Amino acid sequence: MLEIHDSLSGHKSAFVPIDPPRVNLYVCGMTVYDYCHLGHARAMVVFDMVVRYLRYSGYDVHYIRNITDIDDKIIARAAALGESIDALTPRFINAMHEDADALGCERPDQEPCATDHIEQIIAMIERLIERGYAYQSMGDVYYAVGRFPDYGRLSGKRLEDLRAGARVDAGEQKQDPADFALWKAARPDEPSWDSPWGQGRPGWHIECSAMSTHCLGNQFDIHGGGIDLKFPHHENEIAQSEAATGEHFVNYWMHNGHVRIDDEKMAKSLGNFTTVRDVLARHDAETVRQFLLSSHYRSPLNYTADALLQARSGMERLYTALRGLPGAHSEHADSQAFRDRFRSAMDDDFNTPLALSVLFDLARSINRAREADDSDKADGLGATLHELGRVLGLLNQAPADYLQGGAVMDETSAERIEERIAERAAARAARDFARADAIRDALLAEGVVLEDKPDGTLWRRERG
Repeated sequence: MLEIHDSLSGHKSAFVPIDPPRVNLYVCGMTVYDYCHLGHARAMVVFDMVVRYLRYSGYDVHYIRNITDIDDKIIARAAALGESIDALTPRFINAMHEDADALGCERPDQEPCATDHIEQIIAMIERLIERGYAYQSMGDVYYAVGRFPDYGRLSGKRLEDLRAGARVDAGEQKQDPADFALWKAARPDEPSWDSPWGQGRPGWHIECSAMSTHCLGNQFDIHGGGIDLKFPHHENEIAQSEAATGEHFVNYWMHNGHVRIDDEKMAKSLGNFTTVRDVLARHDAETVRQFLLSSHYRSPLNYTADALLQARSGMERLYTALRGLPGAHSEHADSQAFRDRFRSAMDDDFNTPLALSVLFDLARSINRAREADDSDKADGLGATLHELGRVLGLLNQAPADYLQGGAVMDETSAERIEERIAERAAARAARDFARADAIRDALLAEGVVLEDKPDGTLWRRERG
């Protein structure tokens, strides 16, 4: 049975949906003012994996991932670029979709934008004021954190400490330094909407409370996002949503860990900020995806050149095991044992490193079956490897395309390589081994690796 680590309780517990087999999942998406970086990629891939596995397990998943398309950062970036917000946000929404698609992520069932839900945001703020959890001040509206008894339970923070470290910005008229904005009065040259408190725009935190409850109801199964959102964003979501509805908000909170680069926190200020498209320019998408799943989703993930090389080597091992197999849906007596091991790993809070180890064990068993000339076993286990790999969003290409470079190599290049391999075979048959070695070395210099097998020579394109 699937167990999920809930960030609120701090421990794993059996996953029991509210209305099985339906599973309602909400994930905090991107604030669209720049290209997605590796931290965004990890969240995309992690929750895509969660959705895939839940569906593989028979659940009817309704997956919502929001888009924040109005925010201080968006306003500042548009001003810096001399671009309108109406031009900036669609451009980066399209870029986000391109990156997610390239990483093999399935699109969410709904992708609500904050600016399309101003009506729901205003209605929730009005309920909070009516219930005594929010107050107006100089055209702004603030949430009164001291009136919510459980504030800080998700993050483990004490309200007294938050008050001591809080900063009140110029122009803010808060009753408590720890209070946060639900609605911001209009400023010159900023987008604004009509509201009962005058022209203004929503604060960041209220957006997700309004969108998630609008799309999924007052209570739903899983809420996810990066660990950096745990406080204050998710803490504030709980306070807003439960105060507005009077109901328990979310049953399971899931947070993926940070991405680090060469053991340093990834940050623009450190000069180690890496975008998804920068990484995909150097590494194929399945290698990047396997790397992002190679560490448990709750653990930090360290991005290094060696880590990507290991991931690439791993993908080549899997595709090499599948090469030459018919790819038909078949079953072998050993298939279920591998499937059970895979499910056991994934049922343990989506333990993808252990699940990947099952894939590599499958690849070894396929290779041993080949060596024993047991084609039925190799074919059956190959079908199982395909099945389980695709649950993780891997092994979606034909093995020959992946190993030989796929779309990056044109037909003429492939024909030339085959001709060179034939020349080498003729040289070896004539016992001209110096000539054969020279051909092999020349191809290797071009990034083409040869593998001599009993039934001929296979080749693959080296990536790097």
